[in-house]
Amino acid sequence: MKSHTIVYKGFFRVYTALLRHKLFRGGWSDWIEREVVDRGHAVVVLPYDPKRDSIIMLEQFRVGSVHVLGAPERHASQPEASPWLLELVAGMVDAGETEEAVAHRELNEEAGLKADQLDYVMSYSSSPGGLTERISIFIASVDATTASKYGGLASEHEDIRVTEMPRSEAIALLAEGYIDNAATVIALQWLELNKERLLLKWELQ
Repeated sequence: MKSHTIVYKGFFRVYTALLRHKLFRGGWSDWIEREVVDRGHAVVVLPYDPKRDSIIMLEQFRVGSVHVLGAPERHASQPEASPWLLELVAGMVDAGETEEAVAHRELNEEAGLKADQLDYVMSYSSSPGGLTERISIFIASVDATTASKYGGLASEHEDIRVTEMPRSEAIALLAEGYIDNAATVIALQWLELNKERLLLKWELQ
């Protein structure tokens, strides 16, 4: 990388990078200028109650899903778009904070929950073509009956509705396209693939 210049600093930071990279066929590419959004890294937690076979889902407003701001039209087979999304617990990682600490903090702030077990699932780059963000997914064993009805911090302009949902219903909503944000899709699919192994692990701990 030849240069790295911040061009905007607000809720996110945007910088331009001038760089070149090695080519598969040998040699180097031309110099390329790209804009990159630096929004930090995030943790997502799937709160699962194994006794009730239910998931705690959150519903909140997301500005990136407002159609007038440029969100693309959905496929004809998909439900009507809405900026109020069904999601899981999530939060940004502050400097010097561990991902596990973020998971516990956000479970409490957003859903009023405490994790009896907390397992790391995976991490992934959310959109590496233009974002630096990496998201880590955890799954937490919780008592769904202790969840709050509403969550979030007013100081962060969070307005969250908390709902306990049977796992089968969440998977049905996923299949029907009502749940369409990446972290929630990935976490629910992981649970479907690994539920039996996960329950066995939790029972042994």
